[in-house]
Amino acid sequence: MLTIGGFVFVIICVFGGYILAGGKIGIILAALPFEMMIIGGSALGTLLMANSMHGLKHVAAGFGKVLRGGKFTKSDYVDLLSLLYWLVRLASTKGAMALEAHIEKPHESSAFGKFPRIRDDHHAVTLICDYLRMVGMHADDPHQIEDVFARELRKLLNEELHPAHSMQKVADALPALGIVAAVMGVIKTMGSITEPPPILGKMIGAALVGTFLGVFLAYGLMGPIASRLQSVVEEEIKYYEVIRAVLVAHLHGNAPQVSVETGRKMAPTEHMPTFQELEEALQNLQIA
Repeated sequence: MLTIGGFVFVIICVFGGYILAGGKIGIILAALPFEMMIIGGSALGTLLMANSMHGLKHVAAGFGKVLRGGKFTKSDYVDLLSLLYWLVRLASTKGAMALEAHIEKPHESSAFGKFPRIRDDHHAVTLICDYLRMVGMHADDPHQIEDVFARELRKLLNEELHPAHSMQKVADALPALGIVAAVMGVIKTMGSITEPPPILGKMIGAALVGTFLGVFLAYGLMGPIASRLQSVVEEEIKYYEVIRAVLVAHLHGNAPQVSVETGRKMAPTEHMPTFQELEEALQNLQIA
């Protein structure tokens, strides 16, 4: 909602200032539908040309993510750390093979069932199960696991940033598309050069709306949306960094409590539970 509120505030300031300065809004409103068709349609066309169908769906989902914001809260980090604590404690006390029933069928696991939001997060479940499975296959070199895990997270980050990059490319193209619309308006005006000055003035003003609209949409809408989406993605990837930190700490031979404390430090500051909050959650943890 903050994104929508910010855009409304930008519109009020830009157009309100124009009207208060004595500008005639009628010229802009008359030209707006046609300029939007040229500029907006061209921007949409470039987006379609530059992306696959999967990429377009990803971009559409990105707009929803911008409006929703980061999906992980402090309670999500507490739940994740609690689940990881239970899993690494089980592996420490009964061996890696004791995890098999949970990591082979996570949706039937009592441990994952305790935390439905984690169970329904495809990336989180895949990362936890895949790397615990590798440990069960005696791939227990913590440095090797950390390196592979880090590379997978970089790949995931790059994939999740694709919509933000696509939006930024559209933002970069919008000023130029605005110039295209303005040039077409000037061509139209030159074709009516015999008209009296008042009419020519309105036609030139309408042509300049294209330049204005391209710049406005680039720096007042698409650019901020792309920037906001990038920050949301980078915040959410830290959730998966917590998994990496806990499992690598576990492979280094740390106690379960130390491993989850290492992971807690990886959580974003605004969502990071305190030591006491996590300790209380672990003490109250009950999994059949």
